[in-house]
Amino acid sequence: MIRSLSLAATAMALALAGCTTIEDGEIGTFEASEALMAAVVSPARPAEDVARDEARLPLETITFAGVAPGETIAEIAPGGGYYTRILAQAVGQQGKVYALVPASFASRPGGLDAINAIAEQYGNVEVVVVDGYGNLTLPEQVDLVWTTENYHDLANGDVAATNRWAYNALKPGGIYFVEDHSAPGTGLNATSTLHRIDPTAVRQQVTAAGFRFEAESDHLANSADPHTANPRELDGRSDKFALRFRR
Repeated sequence: MIRSLSLAATAMALALAGCTTIEDGEIGTFEASEALMAAVVSPARPAEDVARDEARLPLETITFAGVAPGETIAEIAPGGGYYTRILAQAVGQQGKVYALVPASFASRPGGLDAINAIAEQYGNVEVVVVDGYGNLTLPEQVDLVWTTENYHDLANGDVAATNRWAYNALKPGGIYFVEDHSAPGTGLNATSTLHRIDPTAVRQQVTAAGFRFEAESDHLANSADPHTANPRELDGRSDKFALRFRR
């Protein structure tokens, strides 16, 4: 289990010790550094994003995923940019975030407006419209491929191609981070109905692409979730899993 700290407690720890270690034998020694903390508490983040922090625990999440200053990140399906903003500030101007927007989303009226505004605001975000991952080539290999709460949608398509792309897009030793709504014991049966997925199925699919499973964190787990409702009905409080894979 990854230790969950409130932002206030983390800020105090950072002030006293310079960083806060997320301690767990399984997940190694990643640290919630001052740079990561600054990304989460940044005044540039909109109030509606900050209001979601209690349910999404962004500091714990980016720490577990191994985000670090100077990295290059490929973010699959950034949506409204909740994590794009955090990742852009966390990697800093020496880093870069490729925001991979599905063509189906980009083609909606105003579909690119929000993410383009984020790219303009931060300067280290590049928007890439993606019509499938099989033929996608980025200008460089990345340190981290990131997907949050949308792997279940990828699983409804050619997810094997997506996972192969992720493997090839990463530098050797790079990280593939997957966080999603949990549907334990269901395999792929809930991906298009409840918009959830069985974490065991994710592990099987991702490792089949050549990745090594490295760690799982339960910092977003919710034992009160009966796993029978669409997560949108739960005000962000669904039972979620976080998995880290290594190329």
